[in-house]
Amino acid sequence: MPDLDADAADADAADADVPDRPGVANVVAALNVRRNAAIGFTLGVLFTVFVVYVYVVVPDRPYSLALWATLGFVLAVGMGLLLTAILTLRSALHRARELD
Repeated sequence: MPDLDADAADADAADADVPDRPGVANVVAALNVRRNAAIGFTLGVLFTVFVVYVYVVVPDRPYSLALWATLGFVLAVGMGLLLTAILTLRSALHRARELD
């Protein structure tokens, strides 16, 4: 049977060797990831509504609603992620310039 007290002591010793550093939450807060995600996904949904209206509703495409809903979901999520990444990269660049 393994010695649990020895394993806990080894884990405590390993934790003592790790330097103190800010957590991921601090980085997320510093780069405004929540705000960027809200803006990115809002713009992604608005873009998707526009694309679906222009390419599906106006020309009255005969395909099923499930197909268009699935494609719209993929477009909205993809655009949301792309815009979030771009906005967060922009925040990171501004933060890096600020630190110089």
